[in-house]
Amino acid sequence: MKATSLPDLTVRIAMPDLRSWLGGTNLPGVMSFTASAPGPHVALVALMHGNEIAGAIVLDGLLRQQLRPVRGRLSFVFANLLAASRFDPTDPTASRFVEEDLNRVWAIEALEGPRRSAELRRARELRPFFDTVDTLLDLHSMLWPSDPLLLCGQTDRALRLALAIAAPPLVVADQGHAAGRRLMDYGRFGAATGDATALLVEGGAHWQASTVESLATTADRFLGLSGVLDRAPPAPAPAVRQARVTMTVTARTDDFAFLQPVRGGDVVPRRNTLLALDGDEEIRTPYDHCLLVMPSPRARAGQTAVRLARLEV
Repeated sequence: MKATSLPDLTVRIAMPDLRSWLGGTNLPGVMSFTASAPGPHVALVALMHGNEIAGAIVLDGLLRQQLRPVRGRLSFVFANLLAASRFDPTDPTASRFVEEDLNRVWAIEALEGPRRSAELRRARELRPFFDTVDTLLDLHSMLWPSDPLLLCGQTDRALRLALAIAAPPLVVADQGHAAGRRLMDYGRFGAATGDATALLVEGGAHWQASTVESLATTADRFLGLSGVLDRAPPAPAPAVRQARVTMTVTARTDDFAFLQPVRGGDVVPRRNTLLALDGDEEIRTPYDHCLLVMPSPRARAGQTAVRLARLEV
């Protein structure tokens, strides 16, 4: 049975008016504030995908609070402004990007290569800024049904930060996508050594008020741990699930299909369970208690269809 019907596309939140935040620096869509006392450069990012407006609502709210650092530097980034300018609530999936996914272009080879696109142009524009950031949180939402989660990539320092934030209470270490490198994996953020740290939070379904609330909680706990504000760190969370992706399933064909409805956060109890067919290739669980991370029932060739993760806590 193919789980290919689209989820509810009703937009229940509104894109904020970003005009006040487009001229804060020499980079459109970047607002940056520096304290007199030294400290880290901390950044929150929204609109990496132009239709993921919940994160933009969170950043707009923080800016309207006139949040300012007491040490270091605090920045707010609205990433794909061109795609976001095309957001249409009657066709909300159409403005994810203009020409290609902005969160798949952060390999040095792409940034410094000859290829051209609207998203690569924006990434190249933002790259020198991100080279100065010490700690970053990238705010996202999801099309397909899934439990919210924090992605921490491959570094131990990002894992520690994600476990301290613990909101959402599912932390997943992963290797990214075959289609291209994410901002959280770029340069110093993804390096095996060093201090620069980046996380990506998937706060819930696109265009839902509950997702705005989820992302706001994550951002608040992130800022409390960041060191740039004069506030106590957040209280430890009571329980966090921790998992590590061992297999990223990239669709080989446009005929990739799950054999039954799936939801991100589901745990398949038995090893060797048949999950999907990719043409004539069978996709099976590699171990008992296999966590499904953000399955995409309409994955096309070259796109991530699902990540399979082993629960560690």
